[in-house]
Amino acid sequence: MTSVLLTIHFLISVALVIAVLLQRSEGGALGIGGGGPGGLMSGRAATNLLTRTTGFLGAGFFVMSILLTVIPNWGKDGVDSEIIGQQQIPVSSTLEVDPAVEPEVEKPVENSEPE
Repeated sequence: MTSVLLTIHFLISVALVIAVLLQRSEGGALGIGGGGPGGLMSGRAATNLLTRTTGFLGAGFFVMSILLTVIPNWGKDGVDSEIIGQQQIPVSSTLEVDPAVEPEVEKPVENSEPE
């Protein structure tokens, strides 16, 4: 599910970049679109279409960003056990020691090599 959302998010972001670059620049910077009067649409119609397209793509980018944050965490509790690598173990405030279990004492290792 996440990979499908990421693919859609990528396509929306590429389309958004293209829509922004095609808009006519008022300062003459990177405005690629808006050529001469012999184009397919008039300058005003192209501006309205690109402005609306940019708005819709921007809203889609925003919604997809929120979905990519919410969907992977849907139905999980507050602790992410995948990051920790194990289940959360409750820690008690007092350390209880079982008196029946004796602690192991290290025994000295004897040298088995002949001298």
